[in-house]
Amino acid sequence: MSRRGVIQRRPVPPDSVYNSRLVSMMVRRVMRHGKKSLASRIVYQALKTIEERTGGDALEMFERAVRNATPLVEVKARRVGGATYQVPMEVRSERGTTLALRWLVQYSRSRPGRTMASKLANELMDAANETGNAIRKREETHRMAEANKAFAHYRY
Repeated sequence: MSRRGVIQRRPVPPDSVYNSRLVSMMVRRVMRHGKKSLASRIVYQALKTIEERTGGDALEMFERAVRNATPLVEVKARRVGGATYQVPMEVRSERGTTLALRWLVQYSRSRPGRTMASKLANELMDAANETGNAIRKREETHRMAEANKAFAHYRY
């Protein structure tokens, strides 16, 4: 990690179909080996599938899924006098969104199913309904922070 200075965050442009920054971030998370058109096709197909199954607004359901999967606290390793403590820290909103998208894509890939679009759609619908692996990961993260609350005074 560089100690020279603060790196400027690049603004994420909104996507062309839904005009949403969150969808654009999801496309970038799904993308592998620079194949952005394939990643965007997968994400748009997943959102279309959600719309067909639920009959509601796919973008609203997607945003709810990301909001539900976003952690509020996490633990970070901190060395104090030769011992390493798991110190609970609040998660900034930007990092929380990044973690939620990462977990949604990771657990979508590990799901059984035919296509990535259908697996992503299923994971998003589960997350919107407060179930699924991404939600379980968030709960596990919160439990870890709760268990290590005694070390909160070691914050940076």
